[in-house]
Amino acid sequence: MYQRLRNLREDKDLSQKELAKILGMSQTGYSKYETGENDIPTTILIKLADFYGTSIDYILGRSNQR
Repeated sequence: MYQRLRNLREDKDLSQKELAKILGMSQTGYSKYETGENDIPTTILIKLADFYGTSIDYILGRSNQR
């Protein structure tokens, strides 16, 4: 799951800092999602899925279909 977050972000050519700003949070806070140090809240999962145009299941690794 965490590698998918990174891949999705990198596919958009965004830094963690840029994506964190879009999500309204700190870069450090977002980084902890990509490393698995913190669980991702549902509200952030929804924002990420909407932003990337994918499903939450894809982000969580429950589906391989974007």
